[in-house]
Amino acid sequence: MLEKLPPREREIVDLLYTQGERTVADVCAALPDTLTASAVRAMLTRLEAKGYVSRTPSDRGFLYSPSVPEAKAKQSALSQLVRTFFGGSPVGAATALLGMSAKLDDAELAELERSIAAARKARQEKK
Repeated sequence: MLEKLPPREREIVDLLYTQGERTVADVCAALPDTLTASAVRAMLTRLEAKGYVSRTPSDRGFLYSPSVPEAKAKQSALSQLVRTFFGGSPVGAATALLGMSAKLDDAELAELERSIAAARKARQEKK
């Protein structure tokens, strides 16, 4: 999904996810490189046409926000990462994450255990 976007458009969408709805001027100010307002407006218009961004009028001009739910975008990005770096294996990705367990505290490890238990339960309910 988002991985198909050109890098600059992806950067703008990521910015909207992290900072919330923004005007063209806000987006220009938040980008690491200097771009003209017309260039940013053109990219936002393309993103809106592609269905990634929506806009609403405000007293400061249009406010742009992501139109794809963040959970769906995260799932798509994670799926792409698993396909690219782990040969499509979720187990391989999870194993790599667990290899970082020295950086995980007890609460994070407990959360992972709860997530695994919930996945098992959901799978059992489908049978």
